Amino acid sequence: MIKTLSRNWWTFVGRGLFAILFGALALALPELTLIAMIWMFGAYVIVDGLFQIALSVTRRDENDRWWLLLIEGIFGVAAGIVTFLWPGITGIALFIMVIVWAMVTGVLEIAAAIQLRRFLENEWLLAFSGILSIFLGIAMLAWPGASVIALAWLIGIYAIIFGITLIALGIRLKGWEPSGNQVLA
Repeated sequence: MIKTLSRNWWTFVGRGLFAILFGALALALPELTLIAMIWMFGAYVIVDGLFQIALSVTRRDENDRWWLLLIEGIFGVAAGIVTFLWPGITGIALFIMVIVWAMVTGVLEIAAAIQLRRFLENEWLLAFSGILSIFLGIAMLAWPGASVIALAWLIGIYAIIFGITLIALGIRLKGWEPSGNQVLA
C-alpha cells in the first residue's frame, strides 16, 4: 500500500492545491450569493472525488481495501453532481451536504491514517485532515443558522488547512524510498 501511495503522491498534492484555491476564493469573496457557494462546493467535491477515484484505481491490484477510497471518491463526485443539478437548493440543503460529506470524508481519512501507521511513523497528517473534516461537520451542526459569509469563511479556512496537510503528506510520500521495513519519519 505504501509503495502505491508514494508512487501516487501527486494525488495528495493535487487535492491539496485545489483545496487551497477553493479556500482562498471562499475567503476573498464572502459576499457571493448562496448559489455561488453551491457551485464552488460542487466543483471542489467533484475534483476531490476524482483524485480519490484515481488513487483507488491505481491501488486496486495491491490492496483489497482499495474500494474504500473509491467509495469516498464516488461519494464526492455524486455530491458535486447533485449540487450542479439542483443549484437552487436552500442553505439548509448546503449545510446538510457539507456536513455529511465532511463527516464521511473525515471518518474514511482517519481509518486510512490508522492503516498507514504500520508504514509511516507518526503519521498524523492524514488523521489531522480527517479530524478537521469531522470538526467542520460538528461546527456546522452546532451553528446551523450561520450566515452565508460565516459559512464561506468557515469552509475557506477549513479548505486551506486541509489543503496544506494534504500537500505535506504528498511531499512526505514523494520522498519515501523502500528499504526493507523502513518507516518514514
